Amino acid sequence: MKIIIAGGGKVGATLTRQLSAEGYDLTLMDKNTQVLESVMNSYDVMAVRGNCATMGALHQAGVEDADLLIAVTNADEVNLLCCMTAHAMNPKLHTIARIRNPEYSDQIYKMRDAFGLSLTVNPEKQAAVEIERLLKYPGFLRRETFAKGRVEIVELRISEKSKLCNVALGDLSGITKCRVLVCAVLREGTAIAPSGNFVLRQGDRIFVTAPTDRLTVLLRNLGVITRPVRRVILCGGGRVSYYLASLLQKDGVSVQLIEHSHDRCVELAGLLPDTCIVHGDASSQALLENEGISQCDALVTMTGLDELNMIISLYGSSRGVPQIITKLGHMTSTGIVDELPLGSIIYPKELCCNTIVRYVRAMQNQAGAAISVHAIAGGQLEAVEFLVDETTAHCGQPLKEIKLKPNVLVVSINHGGRTEMPNGESCFRKGDTIVLVTSNRGALLQLNDIFA
Repeated sequence: MKIIIAGGGKVGATLTRQLSAEGYDLTLMDKNTQVLESVMNSYDVMAVRGNCATMGALHQAGVEDADLLIAVTNADEVNLLCCMTAHAMNPKLHTIARIRNPEYSDQIYKMRDAFGLSLTVNPEKQAAVEIERLLKYPGFLRRETFAKGRVEIVELRISEKSKLCNVALGDLSGITKCRVLVCAVLREGTAIAPSGNFVLRQGDRIFVTAPTDRLTVLLRNLGVITRPVRRVILCGGGRVSYYLASLLQKDGVSVQLIEHSHDRCVELAGLLPDTCIVHGDASSQALLENEGISQCDALVTMTGLDELNMIISLYGSSRGVPQIITKLGHMTSTGIVDELPLGSIIYPKELCCNTIVRYVRAMQNQAGAAISVHAIAGGQLEAVEFLVDETTAHCGQPLKEIKLKPNVLVVSINHGGRTEMPNGESCFRKGDTIVLVTSNRGALLQLNDIFA
């Protein structure tokens, strides 16, 4: 499949890395020669320098023969014009545009055919939705949802005082008092597929598969307090903060939003009438104390500087804030970042890229394509959901009799409205959905790919 990526920024570079690793024929377009040279030195891709919204540059990139165009430049208007022009040059072309400005939301939906859009993505809105979900379960660092919200893979960190510290996984059910499955452990930066004899240690990050209705029971039996979040401090007045404050207003949560730009504060005050907008420097210790950081239920740092977000989050941790969420826009998941007490870390570009990668795989394999795809364990593993259909092999056969490819683990089988944590006797049938965890990223395009 031939794919054109217009824009070599954070999202464009991340997409280039992921899609080139999966063997797609890629062409990257950008105005900046240094950006293109950097990408070409790292990945096996073609590069075209120029304005991606012009017919000449698109023709040079081979848009007439392309299957998909992904427009992720820094300007929404350029992305829209790029998709519209490319679609006019190749009516069979699939197009994806990143649209970040909330003012365009309604008209993009109503005019998607006129713009020739197959899909739009909004990293900031996706990040806000993810943060809102984390605020509803303060004990989890991360939550990934499957089976229409009935199953989740949640991330927990094992602290020195945790009930799971120095406990073998075989003894887990005696503590959690409910059936869950630890599908992966991240220890010192390395993802491990644990056995029943594996002993959890302080500092481990574990990834637990469980039906959504068991999450509260799980946290309660682990001794994690999950009182509802009533008061949140947001640092930074960007788009993620706007989207998040809008969601929290509807949830009845008290929100204090700190922003250093006076003009932006005035604008947000008009857009968010029920939010307390504070004009000031979010990195000021005095301001944070005056706003009652020690008494808030959650602190979310979302300024435009990753380093500033990390510093404010570290201060919030030292002041005993129960839940901290840190947005990182430029940095990627690394051992250094993961070891710091930054709470839950949100990477908007990764959320956006996961959506696009899922669409790309569905295009390549339209029958039996993955329903959802999530990167977990620092990007070392992938959790994928598939629908069992009439073409799926081994239907009705117990899992113990089926030979799977190496590094593939079935973590959940969903029979209609009933969720099963599988064992050797479990089987799947047409209409079920299956959630898998694998280290073979990009190798599972359809469900039958898991069988040896």
